[in-house]
Amino acid sequence: MKKSHIQLSQTERDELEQLVAKDGLSVRVVKRALALLALDRGETMTSVAIHQQVTNNTVTAWRKKYLEAGLKGIHDEPRSGRPVRIDGLQRAKITALACSEAPAGHGQWTLRLLADKIVELDYCERISHTQVAQILKKTK
Repeated sequence: MKKSHIQLSQTERDELEQLVAKDGLSVRVVKRALALLALDRGETMTSVAIHQQVTNNTVTAWRKKYLEAGLKGIHDEPRSGRPVRIDGLQRAKITALACSEAPAGHGQWTLRLLADKIVELDYCERISHTQVAQILKKTK
């Protein structure tokens, strides 16, 4: 099979090696970095695919992305999706409210009562009682 080498500069090679040595980096980025280093050493696409436990097409895509974007190509691009409506600070306020004493006339907080109070206190524009339940469930 034809070898598809790439030529990394010494700076790029050093940067990739430092990236691989870092803790807390996503496995996908590490695999891409290792694949580029292996291609730079002259390994074939097939052998890189076998070592990284991916398909040849995946290695080809990583190589193509590197050739187009350089080392920035090994990182994931931002993904689209619905923006977060209730951020961490709001979640903390909701949890603190749920842990506080129930209003007069009530023995304990209900989810609907919490949802109404959250909107009243202007923690967020609107929230359903089921969302409150999900938030509280995640905080245990």
